[in-house]
Amino acid sequence: MPMDPTWLDPREDRAWRAFKHASHRLPLRLQRHLLRDSGLSDADYEILAVLSEHPAGRMPAQEMSVLLQWEKSRLSHQVRRMQERELVVREPNPADARSAMIRLLPAGRRAVEAAAPLHVDQVRRHLTDLFTPDELDTLAALNERILRHLADEPFPEQGESEDLSN
Repeated sequence: MPMDPTWLDPREDRAWRAFKHASHRLPLRLQRHLLRDSGLSDADYEILAVLSEHPAGRMPAQEMSVLLQWEKSRLSHQVRRMQERELVVREPNPADARSAMIRLLPAGRRAVEAAAPLHVDQVRRHLTDLFTPDELDTLAALNERILRHLADEPFPEQGESEDLSN
């Protein structure tokens, strides 16, 4: 027989609902601005940003999949769409013939370099500029605590801890 739940009190409910709504609406707003301002989807931007920050401008697909916390098929489909737009290219991995490398193309570098300043302006407008430096430190610490908790407590079907610190 199931136990009666311990319902959230008004303070807990307010915190939960505010967190839930903000964590849904903020990324949605940022994605809409990104698409409007640069023509890049959030997925495009994530891949381009990772590659542009990588010293060689390329990385193994498996490594990117782990870094982005994406399923292999999702990455494969996204890279295919980006290849069609000549933002990235998939090429053989010289270190492992069974895997592929994803390489940033010049058009991809130009796209992410044009999008990044506009994107960071929106992040400032809708998040960081709303808080004092101390509040930003608190916000970071609270979210890092949540991420540590999730990493330490694996999802039952997963068997491994999650690393969502990215």
